[in-house]
Amino acid sequence: MTSHAPPSETASPVAAPTRKEPVREVRQRALLVAGIVLVALNLRPSLAGLGPLVADIRLATGLSNPVLGLLTTLPLLAFGLLSAFTPIVTRRLGVEGALGLALGLIGVGTALRAAPPTALLFGGTAVLGVGIALGNVLLPALVKRDFAERSGPMTALYSSAMGLGATVAAGAAVPLAGAVGWRGSLAAWAALAVVALVVWAPQMRRRTLPRRRASTLGALRDLGRSRLAWAVALFMGLQSLAYYVVLAWLPDLLQARGLGAEPAGWLLALSQAAGIAGSALAPLWAGRLRGQRPIIWTLGAVEAVALAGLLVPTASVALAGLWVGLLGLVLGGSFGLSLLFLAVRADTPETAAALSGMAQSVGYLVAAVGPFLFGALHDWTGGWTVPLLSLVVVLVAKVTVGLPAARDGEIGRGAIRERLP
Repeated sequence: MTSHAPPSETASPVAAPTRKEPVREVRQRALLVAGIVLVALNLRPSLAGLGPLVADIRLATGLSNPVLGLLTTLPLLAFGLLSAFTPIVTRRLGVEGALGLALGLIGVGTALRAAPPTALLFGGTAVLGVGIALGNVLLPALVKRDFAERSGPMTALYSSAMGLGATVAAGAAVPLAGAVGWRGSLAAWAALAVVALVVWAPQMRRRTLPRRRASTLGALRDLGRSRLAWAVALFMGLQSLAYYVVLAWLPDLLQARGLGAEPAGWLLALSQAAGIAGSALAPLWAGRLRGQRPIIWTLGAVEAVALAGLLVPTASVALAGLWVGLLGLVLGGSFGLSLLFLAVRADTPETAAALSGMAQSVGYLVAAVGPFLFGALHDWTGGWTVPLLSLVVVLVAKVTVGLPAARDGEIGRGAIRERLP
């Protein structure tokens, strides 16, 4: 009977899956992009939602400003100490499984720190810091692996998602606290991690293991020989230091200038919203250039103007909003640019993961001193002028290391290739 079938019908069982395959691939690609966006959305809310609540937490717990600064410093220490060792996790769980673990830790840590004992405020913060560290390192490597030809747009997309998460958390923190208390406001973001984990679950079945099994210390040793790798790492560290200082202390600074807690929180949200634009535009602009030095100079000039504006005390919401918006735009742009460096300065996805680990390890250890030191400088001097001047020093250092990081070049494991302009 089958011999009477037309040739096209005989071939159909093989041909049909071939025609459907592109549709399946498009769906899988779309689900992967959605998962990446949701992972990125979870990497900032637990931190951005803290700054507007500092005054409430200080009143409820009696903690000093330097100790409260530790609530931002602890995650940064986790980023710095654990980022370089992320490959150990990916060798066991794969990139997809490691990102699933990251979301789980963020959710658990976010919920834990809302529990009544003050010790859990710090313990939960440390746990979520480990989860964020994994996500920070693995997203650039995932983009390098699966979107090598679209690194600029994909970096813009997920870095903008990170900024969006921070914006919503900063703006909603005080209203949420008014409804459910500051502990409830902190805990609310655990729900976002649960949603992201559900969407990410299909990716965890892939369990893509690294092709190379080189040791983590070996990777650090190889990359440590490259001045370009060190420039990328230090640029990431200095831009992160400035970002987390603003995230931790901007609302308190603005309240000291006469603004209310809710307007101060919304101005922090404004800075994060402006950061979304910066983190989207800078990688897109940078992706069109072989070297990114013009972007470094532009970002540095705008940041200098913003810091100069903040140095002049004002209770005007509009004027403060201008300086805060400019500062957020620049910090978002610097962040997006540093993420792009992790992809375009590496020759392979494995190198991108190693460079991401090194840059974020070194970078976040540098950044970790910022929130604590900024709070201590305020307590020691009794004002915000000296702390803000310290950010000017950071800006000069950031431009100094950013110029060589922006030079056209490529870092390869074992053989370092750096092309002079």
